Amino acid sequence: MNGYFKAVRPERWPRSLAIFLGPAAYFFLNRQALGGLDWFQAAWKLSLSFVLTWGISTANYVINEIADMPYDIHHPSKRQRPLIRGEVKKAPFAALGAALAVLCLTAAFFLFSRPFFYSLAALLAAGFIYNIKPIRTKDIPFLDSLSESMNNPIRFFIGWFAFAPAGLFPPVSLLVSWWAFGNLLMVAKRVTEFHFLKDKAGIYRSSHKAYSRTSLLTGMAASAVIFLAAYFWLALAFRLQTFLYISLPLMFLIAVIFRKTVREEEAMEEPEKLFGTKTGAALMALLLILFSLSFFLDKVGQ
Repeated sequence: MNGYFKAVRPERWPRSLAIFLGPAAYFFLNRQALGGLDWFQAAWKLSLSFVLTWGISTANYVINEIADMPYDIHHPSKRQRPLIRGEVKKAPFAALGAALAVLCLTAAFFLFSRPFFYSLAALLAAGFIYNIKPIRTKDIPFLDSLSESMNNPIRFFIGWFAFAPAGLFPPVSLLVSWWAFGNLLMVAKRVTEFHFLKDKAGIYRSSHKAYSRTSLLTGMAASAVIFLAAYFWLALAFRLQTFLYISLPLMFLIAVIFRKTVREEEAMEEPEKLFGTKTGAALMALLLILFSLSFFLDKVGQ
């Protein structure tokens, strides 16, 4: 595989599909908007939104690859990344990231609403805040996972404002639940790093020096509680009875995440691996079907 192609992490490109939750939630909560929808234009807008999100996410991977180079060398698998191995030159690689960012933000500015543009810009800014000194939240205990998981609501905003009017914001409960679920996965990732790297964990990432197994598992538990509390808040506020039933497989998914995190050292280092397992894939398929059915079974506010 070409070094530059490998360095932009194609295995993580599916993360940008998270923006699809935004339009799904918008049309679920505002069904009257479906009446005058041009389906061809909607498909084009959704596809372009994904491409622009992919471009900014890729620019963030470039930032991460360069900023983390001195630290990744201490990680047994990440030290094989192309930049460390010399398969990629820093200057042209940085130029590629900058070109992607400028191109995507320019397209968003002229082709979408201002809230969409600001959301896309926020995704890029989040990459700088997370990776670049003097802030570099990646090195601050618990703020590292909190800031990384902010990508969840930011991607949600991108998808939402691809279709929603500028003044219409999503429910706070939905944003909090989506952020908390992302934080659950990010803290689980740190538990895995803590187990897998052992004595080298603090060298690889300075925030690990302040962590303990107990504090990380407590962070996971707190994230799960916040997620479920916000989820039930959403369901009760909009009288979504189907969502109450769906909470059962959601709780089972959370239990699977905890089990995988505690028992399997490498399982949660990349959260995508969870959904590549038979159990994870089956749960995600079931939840997708149930949430799709809820569109027909639930009537918002009734």
